[in-house]
Amino acid sequence: MASPRLETYCCLNRDAATQLVMNFQPEVFCGVCIGSASVSLLLTILQLLPKKGQSPRKMAKASSSSTILLLISICDILGGIGMIFRSSVWLGFPGFIANISVVNGTDVWPSAFCVGSAMWIQLLYSAGFWWLFCYAVDSYLVVRRSAGLSTIVLYHMMTWGLAVMLSVEGIALLYYPSLSSCENGLEHAIPHYITTYVPLLLVLVVNPILFRRTVSAVASLLKGRQGIYTENERRLGTEIQIRFFKIMLVFIICWSPNMVNESLLFYLEMQPDINEMLLKNIRSAALITWIIMGVLNPMQGFLFTLAFYGWTGWRVDLKWRKREIPWESMSSSTVGENAYPSPVNYQSNIHDSKKISTTDSQQTDEAISMLSEGNTSGDDRLTRSSPIYQGW
Repeated sequence: MASPRLETYCCLNRDAATQLVMNFQPEVFCGVCIGSASVSLLLTILQLLPKKGQSPRKMAKASSSSTILLLISICDILGGIGMIFRSSVWLGFPGFIANISVVNGTDVWPSAFCVGSAMWIQLLYSAGFWWLFCYAVDSYLVVRRSAGLSTIVLYHMMTWGLAVMLSVEGIALLYYPSLSSCENGLEHAIPHYITTYVPLLLVLVVNPILFRRTVSAVASLLKGRQGIYTENERRLGTEIQIRFFKIMLVFIICWSPNMVNESLLFYLEMQPDINEMLLKNIRSAALITWIIMGVLNPMQGFLFTLAFYGWTGWRVDLKWRKREIPWESMSSSTVGENAYPSPVNYQSNIHDSKKISTTDSQQTDEAISMLSEGNTSGDDRLTRSSPIYQGW
């Protein structure tokens, strides 16, 4: 799982709270992490693979939203691989890991592995948080018609730049001046925890606000398309709202144990002796949430694919052929295929009016379809109700 405690454990004089959770049934904990990460990894890949029975279609141009969703899944996959590798080494080579605690040891590889694996996991999940924030921003900009594939470059710069900068800064402050003194005061640990939880709290606080504003903008966009708000439009708006709700629900379920666990461990750190009997319930709660984190953090990848695309099925089609990727919107290509050009014998002013109206409606349909990618029923209703589809 992803926790700043992974990095603090690499300190030779780690605090008592970190020692408590990291030494609690390490074999069981590593086994839980391997099992959860492996299941999530396999199911996530299964979700993203093309399925049999899907009719081959002309490849539609990927939208920025679909690209962001794919990048979130890739971050989860790579983070899960890091968890599996780290936990496997801990289980398979206990003597190698024991050398981390040896002060003045000559073998630097145990400490290098501890720091490197922890940074890999933390960086990938931090990047996933930033991509999720970018998805909320992009969704809002799409309905405002201020986003497109060109903005994905800016998202890349912001996501990877901030993720690398905050991770490196937090690690540098934590391990300064060396692993043997990185826990000699909270001035080392607190900046590291802040840089770790900033993107998580950003998604938790800002994304619901952006999603709510996006849903309101979608309702206005649907009303303005034909001047009326039919049952189909209402259902499509509700499905987009449910999709955003599922995304935030998965995020809260997977990462709320981390915040609870960190709060409990910080409380224990403030006590003169964490082994007091009065603190037994606090210690038990910290250990329970620690195990829960090992289960839920790696499962985020698979649960997010369910929130993004729904269950795509078991029948995988491994034959290579040019086809639409499963998360691509259906309505984008349908709009392109069913758009009728204005007759050439129209008068110039009528032709221009029709062209502007058709273009505006097509932009509206494409904006809505980007938000409902992976939602077949919603896209079909959108396409059927589109004036372009009806040959307007």
